[in-house]
Amino acid sequence: MLSRVANSIYWMCRYIERAENVARFIDVNLNLLLDLPADDKEQWSPLIMTTGDQALYEKSEKIYNQEEVIWFLTFDRSYPNSILSCVSAARENAKSIREIISSEMWEHLNNFYLELMKEESIKMAIQDPNRFFNIIKMRSHLFTGLLDSTMSHGEAWNFARIGMMLERADKTSRILDVKYFMLLPQVGLVNTPIDNIQWISVLRSTSAFEMFRKEFHQVRPENVANFLIFNRLFPRSIYHCIEKAQICLHRITGSPTGVATNAAEKRLGRLKADLEYTDIEEVIEEGLHEFLDDLQTEFNQIGGIIGTTFFNIKLQSQTNSSEQ
Repeated sequence: MLSRVANSIYWMCRYIERAENVARFIDVNLNLLLDLPADDKEQWSPLIMTTGDQALYEKSEKIYNQEEVIWFLTFDRSYPNSILSCVSAARENAKSIREIISSEMWEHLNNFYLELMKEESIKMAIQDPNRFFNIIKMRSHLFTGLLDSTMSHGEAWNFARIGMMLERADKTSRILDVKYFMLLPQVGLVNTPIDNIQWISVLRSTSAFEMFRKEFHQVRPENVANFLIFNRLFPRSIYHCIEKAQICLHRITGSPTGVATNAAEKRLGRLKADLEYTDIEEVIEEGLHEFLDDLQTEFNQIGGIIGTTFFNIKLQSQTNSSEQ
């Protein structure tokens, strides 16, 4: 497979997953607003903090309120990680590889983009945001379903899955980090009913609440973090995503599991091993935010190494770029 083709399908799926997870970020706040009245900055600034783009947001002299933050994260074309920018970048990548993906995938992605561009979408995002962001998530799920059910599970599909799994792992860590930033101004609320409401919102925003309750009876911070980081069966947990990405990587290279034939396999295998031999007690002792911050750095570096190994791209050239 041409490196250009592999690069395009990898980033197409990363961008769709990124768009879905931005919708999940906002969903955390919308759920919390129902139960926890707070001033605008306290409620909406954590979303910008967890993206790592606080300087970019404040450079345009935007204030922290629902309308401004939703616009920035959803429709701002100058922001490369907004939902519209991500879907647009995914569409451009898909356009260049239409002979590789199915016609159903292309038609759905094209319609996804065109619907977002309509004035009605902007109105819905402001007037009925819960419905709007649920639609974003469902469209992303449909794209993933079309990928799995209409495309041969060969080399191209495996590159698509690697991109999707790395992006999902990164964003699950950031959704957990939203909770950390929520607590910064009100540490006295830890282990209170309000604290439990916040953790339940995090679970719902990762579509994990029902699966979590099957395993744990109490919504405790360490249980939530344990489930979203280390659970081996839940499809949005960090460990599960890394494991699936590693499997797809070995399918592409043909090397057996446990053998690293290139830098990408070595780095991904090391991360999976680190997660296998770490438990939630160690994470809590180190500090959840510090642990998640280190993970996010590792995800970025692995993405860069995959680019240099398979796509002939300079390290970190696309980690946070939407220009594809």
